[in-house]
Amino acid sequence: MKIDIHTHIMPEHVPDWFKKFGYGEFITLEHHKPCCARMIKAGKLFREIEQNCWDGTVRIREMDMTEVTKQVLSTIPVLFNYFAKPEHALETSRYFNDHIAQCVEQHPDRFIGLGTVPMQDVDTAIKEMERCIKELKMPGLEIGSNINGLNLSDKEFEPFWQAAEELNCSIFVHPWEMMGEKDMAKYWLPWLVGMPAETSRAICSMIFGGIFERHPKLKVAFAHGGGSFPLTIGRIEHGFNVRPDLVAVDNNINPRNYIGKFWIDALVHDEKALDFVVDLMGYDKVCMGSDYPFPLGEHHPGKLIESMDSFSAEQKEKMLYKNAMDWLQ
Repeated sequence: MKIDIHTHIMPEHVPDWFKKFGYGEFITLEHHKPCCARMIKAGKLFREIEQNCWDGTVRIREMDMTEVTKQVLSTIPVLFNYFAKPEHALETSRYFNDHIAQCVEQHPDRFIGLGTVPMQDVDTAIKEMERCIKELKMPGLEIGSNINGLNLSDKEFEPFWQAAEELNCSIFVHPWEMMGEKDMAKYWLPWLVGMPAETSRAICSMIFGGIFERHPKLKVAFAHGGGSFPLTIGRIEHGFNVRPDLVAVDNNINPRNYIGKFWIDALVHDEKALDFVVDLMGYDKVCMGSDYPFPLGEHHPGKLIESMDSFSAEQKEKMLYKNAMDWLQ
């Protein structure tokens, strides 16, 4: 059995919200040829996607080819629409959430759905989170690593974390709007360098902001192997020790103590890196995640885990599906 906690999906047809609302960088789809579409953002090509990005039948066929039992579906981060007015972002969120819920309803044995919520307005986000959990029967949500530049530890998000804990809502944090993105567009550096840093930003913000301390029952998973966090925990801890006046201003507990308090996916593309990450984080906190169906993902989900001689059969079983079940329960 294999459960892929990191996959993205969107509807085949998306309303023209730019035309409806009259502003913003809302994504529309241009179906310019069979089995393909262009994602158009603010009148410019953002990305070209294939049919597997919206067609459940195609996804299942490709899952069968790579022996993936279930996919956890979440929206594409560019569709968060955190820039929008809350009422408009709520409309788009509900549209994407209803689509994901429909996919799960059609194929409940193959898909698990995560919702998206308008994090720029916490009260509205909580209401949609409640709908996702209670009405759409989703186990959790996907959110961005920052909300319009605000760290996840910002005090305005405290009610969100409290509600997520009370609702037993699993949270998947995905990097987006990477720091310095406009300054390093060449060589695809925002995706190669910015995303790992952005994920570490989210983890550190939640640790230093005391989110895990105040809400110990929160179930949070981070994308891309935890980004640069695992390989820089020594630097992070050292900074905490030598400059507590700058680092320990909201939480005076060593950041290393929070290892094992959250999950990460295994998307690191390197045997030695995966060995290190599993050794550091614990094999019960690493889940298979592929970033399907995008190029930077693992094209054969779970292949790296399965190929590792250093992992026992029990450890592989944990990472391939049991840890995902623990996070989502």
